[in-house]
Amino acid sequence: MNAPSSPDLHHLALQIKQWGQELGFQKTGITDTDLGKHETHLLNWLARQYHGDMEYMQRHGIKRSRPAELVPGTLRIISLRMDYLAPDGKKPDAILDDLQLGYISRYALGRDYHKVMRNRLQKLADRIAEIVGDFGYRAFVDSAPVLEKGIAAKAGLGWIGKHSNLLHRDAGSWFFLGELYTDLPLPVDSPVDNHCGDCQACIDICPTQAIIAPYTLDARRCISYHTIELRSSIPEEFRPLIGNRIYGCDDCQLVCPWNRFANTTDLADFAVRHNLDAPALIHLFAWDEQAFLKNTEGSAIRRIGHECWLRNIAVALGNAPTTEQVIAALVKRKDDNSELVREHVQWALNQHLSET
Repeated sequence: MNAPSSPDLHHLALQIKQWGQELGFQKTGITDTDLGKHETHLLNWLARQYHGDMEYMQRHGIKRSRPAELVPGTLRIISLRMDYLAPDGKKPDAILDDLQLGYISRYALGRDYHKVMRNRLQKLADRIAEIVGDFGYRAFVDSAPVLEKGIAAKAGLGWIGKHSNLLHRDAGSWFFLGELYTDLPLPVDSPVDNHCGDCQACIDICPTQAIIAPYTLDARRCISYHTIELRSSIPEEFRPLIGNRIYGCDDCQLVCPWNRFANTTDLADFAVRHNLDAPALIHLFAWDEQAFLKNTEGSAIRRIGHECWLRNIAVALGNAPTTEQVIAALVKRKDDNSELVREHVQWALNQHLSET
């Protein structure tokens, strides 16, 4: 196709940002494909094996940091963010303090964000096509080798904080990111300044000290990694530190001063489902696979599978107060069909036996 003239591209960029807002994105930015600084950080991170068992982080080589090699013809990336914090969710601190309850990362309480955002990104692409005709693009929502945080930072959506999450002064970090790779030579936006300053609250609060240095996360120590990405046995040294976190961990976000300015979402898709904002561990541990699949339908939680779900809850029950009900729930799964579940149940029972 014939690219629009420069003035039209400038106007188109403004329209894209307006359409993004109309489609439920709180901020839209545009950047080029030069991610050299972020590529260096990624390669150093991989060389130190900080990705653990997340083999997919290195599977595609440098395509992750070179957008035009992943999608040939890419000239610009449209980066968008969408708030997800549900206004009706129970207070996280209250849940973390009650070890009879299970803590689920706030991003996973509603509908799977992949589906919500991908649909809206497609609508954005359709609107662009109405103006320019057929054009080259590809939409991504945490679903391919994309350096989404580096892209978002370059596009002016925020800065990467010391905990490695994207931050913005007016929005905190409770948001998802999505991208449109495109062959349109749109004008680009400028990055924003880093405002972490001397603060290291996220480093200090991390239960497993996974943030081993400012801006460097060792996933092998991270609770989110152990409860979501890891499919094998959780190392025993981390089990007591996991507490009642059964799917992800938000501690570094909860303590971040910039999240005082975070906004809640008004999207019904991200409203709390099945009371998973403050669920009783014993109740969740009783779910068979059919109940798990039913209660996590359309949720990001389903991706870990029933076996890892039980593994995580067994660890949390091992950290719960010793009661007859907790021990009885664990004993019921002592002979579970899964060796992985049995191992973690036995560990949990041993924690309570040592208390008696």
